[in-house]
Amino acid sequence: MKVKSKSDYFTREQEQAARFAKALGHPVRIAILQLLHSQTCCYHGDMADELPVAKSTISQHLNELKDAGLIQGDITPPTVKYCINADNWELAKKLFNQVLE
Repeated sequence: MKVKSKSDYFTREQEQAARFAKALGHPVRIAILQLLHSQTCCYHGDMADELPVAKSTISQHLNELKDAGLIQGDITPPTVKYCINADNWELAKKLFNQVLE
């Protein structure tokens, strides 16, 4: 008899929604996403000028959002460009709507 692993119980959509939720689990990340979403194009600049958080902390949060697929772009100084990943942004909204219905 095969013992089921945790991944056998959850759908791919449930796992993806949980990954997005984890990435959204900090107020700095929410603020970053709101800032990026309010832009008409990709954000160029230093987010430490926009948010009251140390550059190193912002970098960690940006990496978490990028790893989750919610943002994309070049996150290596001195050239920095941050954008919402439009496809995953829509997927996250869809998945969260399904969870919250």
